[in-house]
Amino acid sequence: MEESGVTDADRARHAQLAQELQDHRTRYYAHDAATISDAEFDLLMRELEAIEERRPELRTQDSPTQQVGGALSEDFAKVTHRERLLSLDNAFTDEELDAWGERIERDLAGQPYHFLCELKIDGLAINLTYEHGRLTRAATRGTGRVGEDITANARTIADIPEQLAGENPPALVEIRGEVYMSTEDFERFNAALVAENERRKEENVRLLAEGKRPHALEKLYSNPRNTAAGSLRMKDPQATAGRPLRMLVHGIGAREGFDIDCQSHAYELLHAWGLPTARHNKVVGSLAEVKEFIAYYGDKNRHSVEHEIDGVVVKVDEIALQGRLGATSKSPRWAIAWKYPPEEAVGKLERIEVGIGRTGRATPFAVLAEPVLIAGSMVQYATLHNQEVVKSKGVLLGDTVVLRKAGEIIPEILGPVEDLRDGSEREFVMPTHCHECGSELRPMAEGDIDLRCPNARYCPAQIRERIAYLCGRESLDVDNFGYVAAVALTQPLEPATPPLTNEGDIFDLSMDQLLPIRALVRDPKTGLPKVDETTGEQKVVSFFANLKGEPKKTAVLMLENLEAAKQSQLWRFVNGLSIRRVGPVAAQALAREFRDLDRIAAASEEELAATEGVGPGIAAAITAWFAEDWHREIIEKWRAAGVQFVEEGGEEEGPRPLEGLTVVVTGTLAAHTRDGAKEALQARGAKVTSAVSKKTDFVVVGDNPGSKYEKAMQLKLAVLDDEGFEVLLAEGADAARAAALPVVEEAP
Repeated sequence: MEESGVTDADRARHAQLAQELQDHRTRYYAHDAATISDAEFDLLMRELEAIEERRPELRTQDSPTQQVGGALSEDFAKVTHRERLLSLDNAFTDEELDAWGERIERDLAGQPYHFLCELKIDGLAINLTYEHGRLTRAATRGTGRVGEDITANARTIADIPEQLAGENPPALVEIRGEVYMSTEDFERFNAALVAENERRKEENVRLLAEGKRPHALEKLYSNPRNTAAGSLRMKDPQATAGRPLRMLVHGIGAREGFDIDCQSHAYELLHAWGLPTARHNKVVGSLAEVKEFIAYYGDKNRHSVEHEIDGVVVKVDEIALQGRLGATSKSPRWAIAWKYPPEEAVGKLERIEVGIGRTGRATPFAVLAEPVLIAGSMVQYATLHNQEVVKSKGVLLGDTVVLRKAGEIIPEILGPVEDLRDGSEREFVMPTHCHECGSELRPMAEGDIDLRCPNARYCPAQIRERIAYLCGRESLDVDNFGYVAAVALTQPLEPATPPLTNEGDIFDLSMDQLLPIRALVRDPKTGLPKVDETTGEQKVVSFFANLKGEPKKTAVLMLENLEAAKQSQLWRFVNGLSIRRVGPVAAQALAREFRDLDRIAAASEEELAATEGVGPGIAAAITAWFAEDWHREIIEKWRAAGVQFVEEGGEEEGPRPLEGLTVVVTGTLAAHTRDGAKEALQARGAKVTSAVSKKTDFVVVGDNPGSKYEKAMQLKLAVLDDEGFEVLLAEGADAARAAALPVVEEAP
């Protein structure tokens, strides 16, 4: 049946979407609890908008498409903003951004204009009212017209001045900004809650024994945005004062007694009044430059600023032209928000598996019922670190959970969405035994939280993971020898005896051993067998032979690359031994100091610990590793295969012209990989670190260098581009200082 051109299906779906979006908004704005990711919310909103485009009869003032913000809390008085706080339309693709830019060009009809680019802070919007320079009210965005009075709480934030600076403050001004918690402060805040919970747990044992009521445990927070929002809207201002909240301002609403010509000039005025303004804003003259700004703060530099960002806000800079462009009922036409791919998502936790790593560590990881889109990729697995993290985060099997993937970091579970629990959830129980070899899992040292499989010599999982790491990028970097090859060579279905019983066998591999191998295909992230989506059966491949039984080209190349890997640098072999706590940095330090694997093996704990970058803990692990007979057998097999464990130059150390210098390498260099640049510096005696400080001698920058370049400029350090780096390597420090880039106040 149809009425006024609206089908029953349209009406039903519209009502369903409207109610669902309203429920999510209420939880988000009134209870600071996200039960859906921003990206999923945006998709639902776009579907609702599409229905209303087809059927305008359904577009009413009550529709979520016509509203700003969400429900108001009953804990605060309601206040009306003098000027509405609008929300922004979003762009997710270049086509959508281009369409917005074309509308601006058309509506301004040749009038010259500029774009102001700002980072979009993922925080809580706030509206500050100053009268004659004194703060009289602070309110949340609320519905855009009516917000919550949070003045008492806002006064506890150090970034919000009680009195504007300057001699002639305006009679009235509404200042718009964003309250946030920095990433570092959020991590420290949650860590403090974990520590407090551990203290309470210990005390609860005593209280229960005495028949007294135990302490309730503190709830951990899932992300900085919700933590900041919840902190700002606490009933007790003193509780808010104990939270590390910050603020940045980004606009002016109602005003009396002054005028402004450009949004960017308004920021200069706000800064002069003593208000915190962002330092990353940039005025540009074209949409192409807008896209460059968006790209710069994309994947590589998204985490170079102190706060969470989820996009870039683009505004027409000229105030008069903003007025000419106007606004819809909810959004200004002169501004748009470019949204980066979401780094957080919400998914259903189906089960928790436990993987065994190359050093025996048992790591729980979450398996979602369905993959979710995070940071541009589909994700179904996420790390939970260890059994104590599962407990501290309060994650139950069957929970709807919040996942996060920032940059190149493996996705992790932030916490559960408790509002969506239905009572069917259950606790995860950590297994007591290794699922691949049956050994009992246990801590391997006093004070260890992690459980490990002690069967390092024979556990199939540990052998597979060690060999994959040995031939991987951070160790011998053998092309055509990836994770699937490591599985095939250690756990084939056929033949029954694998070619590799441990890493000592890798240099003795022959084509005759490779050709008969058929093996399961395993996921490199989890070690679990992959399943064919069509048949439901585990995937099996003949990895090294083609259909005719002849060697694949990849098999030939793998053996050739293994032969070449015998000439690898000493540190790569040291790192590839998978000694607990020894990573690339420690391996490089050991190679520089001892220059011979036999000398490392013979060194005392004291001699090892005295090596810069090693220390007592790593030294003890190295000594324990070499004490095992089967470990030494691995080295002797390699030696018999022709591996030389002496760094180039033997015991006679070559010239080290950069001895004593500390260098940081950041960005993408033209003539060197990041690892290659580090190796070249270390071979000449330089110390390569990851953090920029006053003690840094040179910062080498390539494309997209990020915050390290900015910090180097602030500290007025010697910064080298590609050409300057070559000067440093060839001619030394003095020549490089002469070739350093000029110091500027801001990074581009």
